[in-house]
Amino acid sequence: MNKSFPGFFLLAILISCNNQPEPTVQDTDPNRTWWKEAVIYQIYPRSFKDTDGDGVGDLRGIIEKLDYIQSLGVNMVWLNPIYSSPNADNGYDISDYRGIMDEFGTMEDFDEMLKGMHDRGIKFVMDVVVNHSSDEHEWFRQSRSSRDNPYRDYYHWWPAEKGKPPYRWSYFDAEGNAWQYDSLTDAYYLHYFAEKQPDLKWENPKVRQEVYDIMKFWADKGVDGFRLDAFQFVAKDTTFPKLPEGYEKDVKNVIKHYGMGPNLHDYLREMNREVLSQYDVFAVSEGAGSTFEDAHNLVDADRNELQMAYHFEGMSVGNSLEGYALSEFKEVYTRWDSAFAQEGWLSIFLANHDVPRMVSKFGNDSPEFRAPSSKMLNTFILSMRGTPYCYYGDELGMTNISFDSIGQYRDIAAINGYKKVASAGGDVEQYLKELKFLSRDNGRTPMQWDGSEHAGFTAGTPWLPVNPNYTQINVQAQESDPNSCLNYFRKMVRLRKDNPVLVYGGYELLLPEHEQVYAYTRTLGEAKMLVLLNFSAENARIELPAGLEAGEVLINNYDAVEAAGSEVKLLPYQAVICGLK
Repeated sequence: MNKSFPGFFLLAILISCNNQPEPTVQDTDPNRTWWKEAVIYQIYPRSFKDTDGDGVGDLRGIIEKLDYIQSLGVNMVWLNPIYSSPNADNGYDISDYRGIMDEFGTMEDFDEMLKGMHDRGIKFVMDVVVNHSSDEHEWFRQSRSSRDNPYRDYYHWWPAEKGKPPYRWSYFDAEGNAWQYDSLTDAYYLHYFAEKQPDLKWENPKVRQEVYDIMKFWADKGVDGFRLDAFQFVAKDTTFPKLPEGYEKDVKNVIKHYGMGPNLHDYLREMNREVLSQYDVFAVSEGAGSTFEDAHNLVDADRNELQMAYHFEGMSVGNSLEGYALSEFKEVYTRWDSAFAQEGWLSIFLANHDVPRMVSKFGNDSPEFRAPSSKMLNTFILSMRGTPYCYYGDELGMTNISFDSIGQYRDIAAINGYKKVASAGGDVEQYLKELKFLSRDNGRTPMQWDGSEHAGFTAGTPWLPVNPNYTQINVQAQESDPNSCLNYFRKMVRLRKDNPVLVYGGYELLLPEHEQVYAYTRTLGEAKMLVLLNFSAENARIELPAGLEAGEVLINNYDAVEAAGSEVKLLPYQAVICGLK
């Protein structure tokens, strides 16, 4: 059993590209798709590198570290929002979609960063937050000023004379209510997230055109793609019918009732016509619905919508303090791979800015096993069929910081969640215990560059504390160690890029009932690979199925592996990829 904890909330990401048939892997095949072969590196800009001493990461910090990013072997960067924002939700509340946040730098810095990435063969994905804006955006300032303002219909309003609006739950609201009363016009506005994040009304074609114009602005500057935040929520039934009582207690029900609303597919096709098809770009959209049918309706080739499903069901595994069974982990990823084996395409990830550090949840962050289990988890991400998403710092094996008191948190979800539990007379001690592992702040602590003060992240006071283990876990220390997590990550990225079987090959689960080892094969024509991952802190033994025998070892996070015929013995958290005889 591994340490784990409740996940944050279900989400999904999809990549939209031109409609293409399933690619082959010959270099001359025009249908071979670069984004299927990409390795994506996600950067949380507030926490990557600060160059002006204000304690907040900035664009010049990313520019400074472009050679490091290139050295990882990744060829695409996804950056969380860098627009002008009051920072109620760390940039996910945008007040100007064409401006750069002062803390991050200037538009000139952005242009230099983008050129620097392109010069190194790295593509760039811009985060676009268009389910909601900031309440300080000029659109909302106008919208709330009077009921007959031209911008009134840019947001969802419910006049108070109709009575209280039908209940809608909010992810971030301290009272859990998505309707906020505004006395200026005696009406309620809708916010699925924080009070300062009013939902845009996509049913208004003027809103949609505003979004498309914003995307064109950035596409004209040369960005290669867009990640559309919370996009599965944008289409709403504006009659706001009553929902089943207690639906918000199950995240799957929230997705069912909030996601994939009326006209969503029409909006996506319109966006494709207006923007995506007019540029050499792709779009990454948060939201795949709640069923395989939903996902396929978004990504199947004949839909002309999206092509890459970024399912989040894996993050629901182990959402308790007691740990998780490996069988459940295997079942989720195998079921999704099977559902997309013939059509569509998946993403593979174990961490992002909305969940804790992967080694603390799915591995073992104790000093003894942190490094091997980090390497093992990266082996999984980079050896599965689908496009891997690697979160900054996970190449080092960065861990949860595990705060003890609510005053240490900066995340609005954590702070308002605490207020909600306290006001309801709930068990705040249990909430804090779960939050210690759950909080999104665990995955947002500053990048650990070296052993100097604040891990070399800033010369000032960091916006979020640096994890105290930075003196042992940092880039500088790992650069010179050939056996470090960092150098193993680079080797694993290279192995994937050199072997199309790890990208396009078929996946077959072996030994589904084994309680310690996740074993599977990847097969593409004559190329065959065997992946063996020990997810436990104990030695493990497996007997390969009849007809299978391990061959040449291609990568191993230990010095050796004990194998004789069909029998293989693995050390704690050992990861091995080998050929098959």
